Amino acid sequence: MKIKNLILCGLVGLLLTSCATKENAITQLEDFTYELRDNSRNYDVEDWQKAGKKFLKIRKNVSKHEFDYTAEEKAKIGRLEGDCARYMAKGAKEGFFDKLQNIGSEIMGVLEGILGM
Repeated sequence: MKIKNLILCGLVGLLLTSCATKENAITQLEDFTYELRDNSRNYDVEDWQKAGKKFLKIRKNVSKHEFDYTAEEKAKIGRLEGDCARYMAKGAKEGFFDKLQNIGSEIMGVLEGILGM
């Protein structure tokens, strides 16, 4: 009986950790969207490099849980990624991504995928 309880507690713990991780990925994306909204107007090349790397890291984290999200969560993720893409496209329009070396092409690839460019 004790073994069953221990296994049950372990499974509940794993489920709670999984949910927290999946929610954490959405929260990171949401926070990053607000960060871009509030600060991207003042970004220089170095700031865009950091933002691009951060965006790719967050997208990787979100994609780890892509099969765990509900339709509502997927819609929220899509809106947030669209907002990030809009801010990044605005930065690209202003020529910042042309000055970036390695990360620029990765970000442009992500933008092309999201925006269907």
